[in-house]
Amino acid sequence: MRIAELATALVLMGLSVWFMVLATALPIGWVPEAGPGGGAFPFWLSAGMFVCAALILWRETRVAPRFKRVAIFIHPAASGQMAVAAGGLVAMVALLPLVGAYIAIPAFMIGYLKVIGKTGWVTPILLSVGTVLFMFFFFEVSLKILLPKGWTEPWFYPLYAMFF
Repeated sequence: MRIAELATALVLMGLSVWFMVLATALPIGWVPEAGPGGGAFPFWLSAGMFVCAALILWRETRVAPRFKRVAIFIHPAASGQMAVAAGGLVAMVALLPLVGAYIAIPAFMIGYLKVIGKTGWVTPILLSVGTVLFMFFFFEVSLKILLPKGWTEPWFYPLYAMFF
């Protein structure tokens, strides 16, 4: 499976460079009186992805332990959990344009923590509410990056009046 890890790292590094090049079509620096340019977040997120993939590539090019050469990539017991997580992510992305980030992301978090994490209700609710508050104040208020809201857009008009 070492080959799969090396190939994945190289593909991710290539995608990262491509995404960084695409992001430079917009300003990636700070725009006076407006906040970060439209390409700043995608560029730096891609740069972070490149660094992480490079670290994986560096780690895997060193001598691999004997057990790692024959270990299976995904344990069969984990494949069901991975399918549930992947299905949840696909559903969340599909719901983003319809219900917006402030409903789709917390719904995914609650579902993931309840189904895969098997937690009670307090932790998922607190994490979801905290994530929504963080996302709003970080992206919308601080960086002035509007997230998709779908049909919930009118709910945000009073907040826009307060913060903009």
